[in-house]
Amino acid sequence: MNVEQTGVVIPIRAFALGKARLAAELDASERAALGRRLAGQVVEAASEFVVSVVSSDGDVRAWASERGVATIDDPGSLNAAARAGRDWVAARGCTRVVVAHADLPFARSFAAVARDGAQPIAVLVPCHRDDGTPVLSVPVDAPFEYQYGPGSFRRHAAEARRIGLGVRVVRDLSLAFDIDLPDDLTRLALEV
Repeated sequence: MNVEQTGVVIPIRAFALGKARLAAELDASERAALGRRLAGQVVEAASEFVVSVVSSDGDVRAWASERGVATIDDPGSLNAAARAGRDWVAARGCTRVVVAHADLPFARSFAAVARDGAQPIAVLVPCHRDDGTPVLSVPVDAPFEYQYGPGSFRRHAAEARRIGLGVRVVRDLSLAFDIDLPDDLTRLALEV
């Protein structure tokens, strides 16, 4: 695997407004601190690759800059952020893009989803609920249309097949476990 040929894109809307579904459990400053901590884990896990954060939030951009991570302006939706990240990665000569959510507390490496290089394979990591897609990897030149939102795992698999990509599913809890709901906080506390 040639790590210089893979770019990892991490969309982060904002720390201060993030994780609204956790508001009953954590106040705004606690959610922002959690968001920073989780995003830091994801950036560290991606450190062997070309990395960029997609955000228009000043706090997130300053945070990324402090870590030496490039930033891309957020075009307004997760699907558009993934496309912008793919374009940025392609402009740097990468052949594969990994889009990783910023709330993966157990992420240690993205090597398992980056190894396919330019091969016509979409690599999907379903979330621990088997619904979302916290990590997705495709060749940068594939005309792949991102399908984020509830049920994205199945839609991403269908999109990959529609455009003729093979599909490889990686069921790895370190990449699948994301923090969205109060129950996730309980599980996180038990795992740490």
